[in-house]
Parts: sequence; C-alpha cells; structure tokens
Amino acid sequence: MNDSTLALMIVISALATFATRVLPFIALSRHAEHPLILHLGRYLPPAVMMILVIYALRDFRPVLEGQLNLAANGLPTLIASLVVASLHLWRRNALVSIIGGTGLYMVMVQLGWHTTP
Repeated sequence: MNDSTLALMIVISALATFATRVLPFIALSRHAEHPLILHLGRYLPPAVMMILVIYALRDFRPVLEGQLNLAANGLPTLIASLVVASLHLWRRNALVSIIGGTGLYMVMVQLGWHTTP
C-alpha cells in the first residue's frame, strides 16, 4: 500500500465520520424546538453518563470476602470514583471530573497500587 492510497483512505474515513456527526444536526435543524428533541437534549446526556458509570464499575466489589478489596479493581477504583464525584460536586464540570479521576486512577495503577499487599 503506497502513501497516496493510505492518505485517500484516511480522508474518506474522516469524511464519513464527519458526515455521520453532521447529518443529524442538518436533518433536525428545522425541528430544534420540537418537544421530543428538547426532551432528548435534556435527559439523554445524563442517562448516557450513568450507563458509562455503571459499565465502568460493573465488576467493582468494594468488599470482597469480608475485607476491603485491595485488588486491581478495588482501592484505586474506589478512590478514583470518590475523586470524580467530589470534583463534580465542587466544580460542576464533567471534563474536570473525568480527567481528574482518570488521571488519579492511572497514577495509582502505574505506582503499583493495584497489587494486593
């Protein structure tokens, strides 16, 4: 595969991705004040965030066999989750909350907090 073919594939992929993101806005631009669109715009983002939180914590067990879970999905997950909740209550900014919690979790994992003593 030469460079021009690769560049063409990247451009086509970028255009297809962009089109799938823009088409709903173009198609629904005349219906922006429709009650269903307003309802979805208000309630869908928090619902999606809740689904992502549930998915991320699906295997989390804070107490395992009667003791605090210090395994790979234990203490770092608990601390990072509390930091995300605290940052969000303090700043009311989802981006700050997500970056802060993810960054802290990754630091804890890289420093070896994910191993049991």
